[in-house]
Amino acid sequence: MTPRIENALRNATDTKVFELGENILDRVPAVFSSLFPGRDAVLIVDCNTWRVAGEKVFALMRGAGIPTTVFHIPDEHFHAEWKYIEMVDKVLDDTGAVAVSVGSGVINDLCKLCSYHHGQSYLSVPTAASVDGYSSFGASISYKGLKQTFECPAPVAIVADVEVIATAPAKMTAAGYADLAAKNPCGAEWMIADLFGTEPIIPEAWHMLQDVLDEMLASAEGVAKGDLKAISLLFEGLTLSGFAMQAARSSRPASCTDHLFSHYLDMTGHTYKGELQSHGFQVAIGTLTMCAFFDEFLKFDLTKLDVDKCVAAWPSLEEEHARARKIFEDFVDPELGVRSIDVKYADKEGVREQLTKVRDQWPELREKYRRQVYPFEKMQRLFRIVGAPADPSDIGLTRAQLLAIVPYTQLMRHRINLLDLAKRAGIYDELVGMVFGKGGAWDLSLDAS
Repeated sequence: MTPRIENALRNATDTKVFELGENILDRVPAVFSSLFPGRDAVLIVDCNTWRVAGEKVFALMRGAGIPTTVFHIPDEHFHAEWKYIEMVDKVLDDTGAVAVSVGSGVINDLCKLCSYHHGQSYLSVPTAASVDGYSSFGASISYKGLKQTFECPAPVAIVADVEVIATAPAKMTAAGYADLAAKNPCGAEWMIADLFGTEPIIPEAWHMLQDVLDEMLASAEGVAKGDLKAISLLFEGLTLSGFAMQAARSSRPASCTDHLFSHYLDMTGHTYKGELQSHGFQVAIGTLTMCAFFDEFLKFDLTKLDVDKCVAAWPSLEEEHARARKIFEDFVDPELGVRSIDVKYADKEGVREQLTKVRDQWPELREKYRRQVYPFEKMQRLFRIVGAPADPSDIGLTRAQLLAIVPYTQLMRHRINLLDLAKRAGIYDELVGMVFGKGGAWDLSLDAS
């Protein structure tokens, strides 16, 4: 175990055991017995994860004398939807057993929330470096048409066999790389929220991930080749991301506007070539978009910001409600934007205080944001190396469709983001135009005909 993992476990609130290495599936029975003495186990698998790890884990558990059954998710293609929560809840009701999640992000989230429903923890055996959710606090589940994060503890133990994880389809590993890369612009948006005083940076959570993020992302070539050391490093980074969320008791260290593009696509049932797109692939486009927004944002000289003019133009709460209702009028949840505004709206004096900080500290802030966020071209190059989406068309979106999503992402969550700052500073329309206009990262004129 690396010193940074040892430190992370000290700050994590839920996970007590994390083992990462080659050929370590045989550690699962001992870890289970130490944490759940005398309990039965039920493996939650699908047809693929049964083949790559589940069957072996089942034999090892039975061989160690642990009463173990198996529940196979009945569908070949499935996502984190509530009907599967009901299935796994029933399995835990019927067996009285502890769940052992053998799979990737979806199976892990199902086990996470269902275990919480039953007042117990579970053990996770990951089969792909595809998400940071294995070790995160909370489960992302679609419920009544809405992608929601349900608060629930992370697993008490994770046993991650790198050789198993490296056999996952390359696109799943690429999705995990993109999910980890999202923490780059997400960190800068946390800086903005910290500046505004809405979500102060939690040092333990920040340093746990951000101090090593560059190192984790530097292995793109190795990840693309399936190099075990690079895959191990990627999985460690994803796990640290989850531990940071545990320490913060929220997704703030790992998710901001970059993820909201994915949430929008989930909520609207977006498909490409007849298939729903993975979380990581959708987040990749959100991450690139936010890198592009930061590129253009840093070109402004906000030392010259006319705070009085911005405050005078700032809309009332009622006007913001009306704007949100107009944007979300045909959305699955028409009041989502209103609820977000109710949490993060600031009155005129609050906006004055926020913008004064930005104006007075702009040279220092601009340098901090520049050091934090990768330029669009660098992030795009890394995504191309690992095989993650590097253009909206890679997930079946036109640039015009991506542009249409932007207003939703500003308002889908109560979390302060870069677009909120741009709205307050009166540069939102100009900023969006710089990204989607001629010569911008997502130049609309380059949409495929």
